[in-house]
Amino acid sequence: QVRLVESGGGLVQAGGSLRLSCAASGSTASIYVMGWYRQAPGKERELVAHVVKDGATYYADSVKGRFTISRDDAKTTVYLQMNSLKPEDTAVYYCNAVAAERLIVTAKYWGQGTQVTVSS
Repeated sequence: QVRLVESGGGLVQAGGSLRLSCAASGSTASIYVMGWYRQAPGKERELVAHVVKDGATYYADSVKGRFTISRDDAKTTVYLQMNSLKPEDTAVYYCNAVAAERLIVTAKYWGQGTQVTVSS
């Protein structure tokens, strides 16, 4: 089992920066992908970015060039550096982890969410 704890959310002006972190604990060796989702009021939860075990990364078109996902050396903590923030980035951001064995998903985990608010 994996526990995810997010931190780093807050209020920032448009054009500013914020750094989110997600610490994983438990059976972290089983994790194949870690990433960040966000959900704005009245909208579906959407994938923002993720990093695969081999280091490959993905970014949603809306954040490419502005956000960067990274990991610590132990690969148990992921970060989301958010630059040039826009009001439309306002949402609750959730850390996500996917466990897999032989490329078969065995479990999905979610953090509690952290609020990011970007003022115009």
